[in-house]
Amino acid sequence: MKKIWIAACVYAALGLFAGLLYRTLMHSMDVIPKTQLATLHTHLLSLGMIVMLVVLALDAVFHISNTRAFKGFFHGYNTGLALTAGVMLWQGIVQLGGHKAGAAAAGIAGLGHIAITVGIVFLLVSLAGPVRELAASRES
Repeated sequence: MKKIWIAACVYAALGLFAGLLYRTLMHSMDVIPKTQLATLHTHLLSLGMIVMLVVLALDAVFHISNTRAFKGFFHGYNTGLALTAGVMLWQGIVQLGGHKAGAAAAGIAGLGHIAITVGIVFLLVSLAGPVRELAASRES
């Protein structure tokens, strides 16, 4: 549970910093370009902090953090979110200069999304057994 809590705190700090960075950069510019930086902080706060807090609550109820599937979720999801957020930051900085990040950025972001998806599947697998057990105990 401690790792989940730490991850939530790290995502909260990164999300708040990304919002501050975006606001500071946009405040210093005469023209406000549309960049990936505009949504980076919301992605980190919602997909990072909020998801980890929900998973923390699920772990408190179902004790899923010791399963192999949960380890797959934790590593896959966090790797995917780090890749996705990293590419958003990269694209946003490149877009500030009036350029496009290119196909490599899209490919890396796609890999990040795939890792997030795999992580979500692992989370659902880690919940399957405990949910079945709880449902069976309530039926008897």
